[in-house]
Amino acid sequence: MNVHLKGVFFPTQKLVPLMADGGRIVNISSGLTRFSFPGSSAYAVMKGAVEVLTRYLAKELGARGIAVNTVAPGAVATDFRGGAVRDDPELMRTIASQTALGRVPVADDIGAVIASLLAPANAWVNGQRIEASGGMYL
Repeated sequence: MNVHLKGVFFPTQKLVPLMADGGRIVNISSGLTRFSFPGSSAYAVMKGAVEVLTRYLAKELGARGIAVNTVAPGAVATDFRGGAVRDDPELMRTIASQTALGRVPVADDIGAVIASLLAPANAWVNGQRIEASGGMYL
């Protein structure tokens, strides 16, 4: 089992019995489950598995009122892959040109999406893949 999936499946398995009814789980996937880049297949496949796990958990935990969703960011200016996006101005321009919002997101952009899914007002959102890519490759 890949480290990406193990980092979701096993902790969830251990923590769900400790969760209060009505809780929330937000898993992290990737835009790479919707669009393809050579060299990213193994990563994308594991993120796809996280999305399937999210749907199953949403169904299995629904009776307890626990909502389970996935946020799928596009390329983000972070330390991921050694800061490849953040530290390469040409790559940043290329990615920004592919988003409807015309920029590369930062971690706070993705954090805001996650926070909204944890808010009581979004309790009815369940079993969904929420893409947070700024409209990449529309």
